[in-house]
Amino acid sequence: MSATVDCIVIGGGPAGLTAAIYLARYHRRVTVIDAGESRAMLIPESHNYPGFPDGISGKRLLSQLAAQAQTYGVPIISASVNDLIRIDSGFRAVHDRGFLEAPYVLLATGIVDKRPPIEGHAEAVSHGLLRYCPVCDAFEATDKTIAVFGDGPEATDKADFLRTYSSDVTLLRPVSARPAPSTTRPAAEAGVHIHEAIGPLRRRGNKLWVETPEGACDFDVIYPSMGCEAGSQMALRLGADVTETGCVKVDEHQRSTAEGLYAAGDVVSDLHQIAVATGHAAIAATHIHKSLPLRRRLARVELAPNTSPAH
Repeated sequence: MSATVDCIVIGGGPAGLTAAIYLARYHRRVTVIDAGESRAMLIPESHNYPGFPDGISGKRLLSQLAAQAQTYGVPIISASVNDLIRIDSGFRAVHDRGFLEAPYVLLATGIVDKRPPIEGHAEAVSHGLLRYCPVCDAFEATDKTIAVFGDGPEATDKADFLRTYSSDVTLLRPVSARPAPSTTRPAAEAGVHIHEAIGPLRRRGNKLWVETPEGACDFDVIYPSMGCEAGSQMALRLGADVTETGCVKVDEHQRSTAEGLYAAGDVVSDLHQIAVATGHAAIAATHIHKSLPLRRRLARVELAPNTSPAH
């Protein structure tokens, strides 16, 4: 299967689907290629996305965005992009079921969080016991027993951040980690407990627990802080610049340093928020539309009453 469109959107998360909706409403030919791995799928229920006072799950939000895109005739191909190649007319995206060509590509490939050792990861996430974004949902963990699983400055900062929501926050360091004193001192000064985690996380009813040298500790919520991998590999192969954390560098129009390649959402920003991703998408889609040749609408021919077209 092959086709030529105005823009290929790689990634069917909030950023990719929002960009597709915008481009379709600009009367541009756009196709989404989605591997079905959006980080938004991990959200059991979000209460910080505007317009949903009762909350909305990540799966439901993605379903509604996809349905909206499809009302404008946007094809959504369920496939992984195996290669993105520069060609004379722009790009060729080679996927599991064929290829697409377009002068512009929007990368909305997000990030993949590194997971802690735990059995039943999906179930722990769906029940809100294991969470990845305190900016998104720490409010719902107010006054609960919270732990951050990880080590290093990022884990310490996350534990400190969570002290806004609870007086009972623990930094769980993997037993193999041996941080410098400067890593743990700020956490202790912020009133964060520090324990070494021995073995994997386990579920017991509505809590997660782990063995420590002081005994078993259980928690209402655990936030992993083990880093993540940005989906910027295709951008790198095309010569685009990335940050130290692997995010694609973009300008004010979401353009990467590789001509014709745009990026939006978590693959760009360290603030992993749906509202940020959709904002990126609107900016990128609008600039892509303006960069394409103008396509004026033809006048509609109106027939006079009691006449019929000539045969």
